[in-house]
Amino acid sequence: MTGGLSILPLQAGADAEACAALLASSEPWRTLGLGQAALLAQIQDPGRERYVARMGDRLAGYLALTLQGAFVGYVQTICVAPGFRNLGLGAELIAFAEARIFRDHPNVFLCVSAFNHGARRFYARLGYAAVGELTDYLIAGQSEILMRKTRGPKLP
Repeated sequence: MTGGLSILPLQAGADAEACAALLASSEPWRTLGLGQAALLAQIQDPGRERYVARMGDRLAGYLALTLQGAFVGYVQTICVAPGFRNLGLGAELIAFAEARIFRDHPNVFLCVSAFNHGARRFYARLGYAAVGELTDYLIAGQSEILMRKTRGPKLP
């Protein structure tokens, strides 16, 4: 998928609105009941690094990383637009996230909804291992699976 793909920092305004609409129309956010307004508030959180993937002028995906605070190296959000799914863009976004995180931290973490079986298989293929389960974390009756890819412990 690399040809013509650019991954750049998110610009406020139209980019943020378009990414919120993309997330609101996609899983797992639909099942979790997060609407466009709540997702826009997350996207606008300045405590995260946020990126937009584009093919030419078309929005292809969105990525948000947490690189500060108690839980660093966390892929907070990744989403691929419907017309770009199953083309390798998700793997490219994860590779981009890993390169950014591994520059400064030895671990990459992410959570995946237990009901999102396709995403769980995707992350496992990329070398992520389940390291914990957060029951009733986002909504009652559902779990989030904490996954990690590591280059070693945090402390030398």
